[in-house]
Amino acid sequence: MGLKEEFEEHAEKAKTLPETTTNENKLILYGLYKQATVGDVNTSRPGMFNMRDRAKWDAWKAVEGKSKDEAMGDYVTKVKQLLEEAGVSA
Repeated sequence: MGLKEEFEEHAEKAKTLPETTTNENKLILYGLYKQATVGDVNTSRPGMFNMRDRAKWDAWKAVEGKSKDEAMGDYVTKVKQLLEEAGVSA
């Protein structure tokens, strides 16, 4: 299985993460997903009253510069880690 297929498979598995997954971990996944699918941040930072979108933008900005393949690999690793912590087989 290639990296892209594994990434897509784990993107589906990420939807099954438990409700108890922390926002911090969700933001890490969001940033890695955006970096893997879009590349570097291509929008301006949302205003300070839009805290949800601002946090998502910041998470994406934090992984700026990673290659798409590197971001896909990190995303797969993080999803596996979170599923293991939740007691779900990856």
